[in-house]
Amino acid sequence: MSPEAPPTPAVPFGELDRRIVGALHVDGRASWHRIAKVLGEQERTVTRRGTELLRSGLVRITGFVLRAEGVIVGLKCAPGQARLAGGVLARREDTLFTHVLTGSTDCVAEISCSRERLASLVMDELPATPGMVTSFTQPVLRYVRTAHEWHPGLITDEERAKLEESAAIPRERRVGGLQDLSRGDQLLLRALADDGRRTYEELGRLTGLSDVTARRHLDRLRREGRVLIRTVVSPRLVGLPVEAMLWVTARPADVGAVADGLRESPFVRYASRLAGDHQFLVNVTLPSTAALDEFISDAVWARRVQSVETSFVLSTLKRSGLLSTAD
Repeated sequence: MSPEAPPTPAVPFGELDRRIVGALHVDGRASWHRIAKVLGEQERTVTRRGTELLRSGLVRITGFVLRAEGVIVGLKCAPGQARLAGGVLARREDTLFTHVLTGSTDCVAEISCSRERLASLVMDELPATPGMVTSFTQPVLRYVRTAHEWHPGLITDEERAKLEESAAIPRERRVGGLQDLSRGDQLLLRALADDGRRTYEELGRLTGLSDVTARRHLDRLRREGRVLIRTVVSPRLVGLPVEAMLWVTARPADVGAVADGLRESPFVRYASRLAGDHQFLVNVTLPSTAALDEFISDAVWARRVQSVETSFVLSTLKRSGLLSTAD
């Protein structure tokens, strides 16, 4: 589905569907048998519902690789051109997410861009974006939370812990450095980007590795943080219909405390520490606008900031490296 297409109508998920999505958020490659056992549900029912969710395209599993450092790109567009400009950004291979927003910034995206390529991105590539009037870039200094670390509260802490016992949890998140991987490993990552739940038999067939070798290599790549098995779903489908981007400004002395507060909140889906006019970009998903107002005005972390500029997400064109189908 192209980024210019209108959003696909979709009814919010039922309770079991949300719990299955919550389990997949912890481990996108967990078997239906494992998920059913942890959730205390019948395996046949979990298998049927989970398979239907994946087949619908409303829930997708991808092998996510951060190929270079992140750069936040904001666009101000000509009237009526935000979707066009955002679509151009979304179709880039190196774009991680793209949102169309309310407020002074019409479109925001994160692009994987090495420091060596940054000058070309800023001076050559972005100015050529159709529909764009002005742009700004703010390199990511570090990630406070990524979408991979976000857990939307769809399952209990006990259920989450049980799923983590059998998941290949990364020791650290690796940025770039894929050139040193074997051809087989690179083919493995490419196959997982399209479908993070491919069977080991499929992975072996696509990479030329045996099933056993594909399993061993994938476990190693996951534990090394070279690939993150990520579940991609529109937050509104799991009961969080209000999504916003917050541009947060704080004094240098308060940056650490603000980061700690953001990291503790279940509403924060993504937060990065930036170099530029704002110290943080924060993606939040909440059940209501009242909850958003409370989050911005009453949360402990908010008492340490100088300003918060709030932009509602009007349309999501790309999430976790995948063009959107349900936003």
